[in-house]
Amino acid sequence: MSLVDRIASFLDRIAGLPRWQIAALALCAAAALVGGYLLLKPPSRPAAEFVPAEEGADASGRQPREVMVYVAGEVVSPGVVRMREGSRVIDALEQAGGPTPDADLEALNLAQPLQDGQKILVPRMGGGVAEQQAQKGGSGKVNINLAAREELEKLPGIGPTLAERIVAYRESKGGFKSVEELKKVSGIGEKKFMEIRDLVEV
Repeated sequence: MSLVDRIASFLDRIAGLPRWQIAALALCAAAALVGGYLLLKPPSRPAAEFVPAEEGADASGRQPREVMVYVAGEVVSPGVVRMREGSRVIDALEQAGGPTPDADLEALNLAQPLQDGQKILVPRMGGGVAEQQAQKGGSGKVNINLAAREELEKLPGIGPTLAERIVAYRESKGGFKSVEELKKVSGIGEKKFMEIRDLVEV
């Protein structure tokens, strides 16, 4: 007997059974299918859980460091401000209330990264950094971290080329850490440094 004939014979026998037996067979077949599926299906993967990083932490989970800088001169609220490491001069000015209408922002490098312990002196429009310091009771010396090229050229033996090198050096290093660091600028030897040492500060 072929497979088709066997199936036909099986269906004929089922058709002759009472309805309640047919229903029971159907339920058994359904239970067998469900049980087989549950046994053979692959294990489910646990749902992904999103864990937010701590507020203020960077991609590595490390808490950012802070630097403290002193903002003085033509700002609304002069004083010491606490900034996140990697902030710029312009960020410190905003933290100090922003510049006043008389502030000469062209005299500053607003994009310069902040250094811990740095002093940012915002000069007045029309007055040099040294003049501004004198008005605030400062030393009157030229701040080599803030002075514009024109002010640096007023120092003995400092022409346009050296002034440009001084500005380029401080921008590449994030500012001078000491007056003696001027000797690392190409063209400023011991003799020239001695001529301007008492006229500058950081």
